[in-house]
Amino acid sequence: MDIHLQIIEELKLVAKKVSKEEVAIFIQMLQKAKSIFICGEGRSLLIGKAFAMRLMQAEFPVYVTGETVTPRIHNNDVLVVISGSGNTPTVEVIAKQAMQAGAKIVCITANRKSRIQRIANHLLLIPAATKNHLINECETIQPLSSQFDQSALLLLDAIVIKLIEGRNKEENMKNNHTNLQ
Repeated sequence: MDIHLQIIEELKLVAKKVSKEEVAIFIQMLQKAKSIFICGEGRSLLIGKAFAMRLMQAEFPVYVTGETVTPRIHNNDVLVVISGSGNTPTVEVIAKQAMQAGAKIVCITANRKSRIQRIANHLLLIPAATKNHLINECETIQPLSSQFDQSALLLLDAIVIKLIEGRNKEENMKNNHTNLQ
């Protein structure tokens, strides 16, 4: 089997294990949020930025933590934390700050017992492989957290599709696509 096809098969196995109920609750939280903030480190942050881009193109008020134009978070906002381990120290600090501000926190992780998920209002578990190789994680041929990152990207893209469903947003998304490139 070609390696890329084997990776796709791995991602299918992970996707089938994601809770539809957890996804539905996450979508509701995004729909109710005044603003959405995205947080992560490394590749998880890159996945978060891709998600933020699609949310912006779909006309959701979205910000990425650490950027110079990111405003203050408030109690009617949602912080989306993406961390395979769920224990990334810098991300945990930001989650605690959001909690103190009264914002809702969603933890997207592969680790049901992580420190960040303990303070989160909602857990979206992606049982994919990470660099920690936890017992509940899926098998993978890929290094480190590649399987988690890819699974998160696919799931978050699917969530954007669900958020814009039935609203003919494709043209608006094109209009919100950058023209400075």
